[in-house]
Amino acid sequence: MAYTPIEIIAWVVIIASAIKMIVLLVNPMAWMNFAKKLYAKPSAVKVVAFILAGIVLYYLLAGGITIVQIIAVTAFIALLLAIGLASEVAGLMKKFDVMIKKGNLWKEYWFYSLLWIILLIWAAKELLGL
Repeated sequence: MAYTPIEIIAWVVIIASAIKMIVLLVNPMAWMNFAKKLYAKPSAVKVVAFILAGIVLYYLLAGGITIVQIIAVTAFIALLLAIGLASEVAGLMKKFDVMIKKGNLWKEYWFYSLLWIILLIWAAKELLGL
């Protein structure tokens, strides 16, 4: 059976997630060691993630999914992430409090924030028919 690009993206998520769950069940430290190596160079991770996000966005749009639908699905995923991260937020808030006091929150997250602003404006324009 030939899969569409969107179905291939879904299979990648399914397979990668299944591998992660199995490794976490069998040997959690193996996963942690892998994650530490993977994120050892945050700048490289950001570049690769940005490129992959662009590719996925391209194929989602080419597959007929609108930016509005993507933003709506983002709400669902954000809520799922909130379930997993709810008990971890206190530590993140401390980090962000320090960054705000130092005045470097926007310096650190400007590109990420800009991407979100672009996506949100794009979706709002589509919803408004502009």
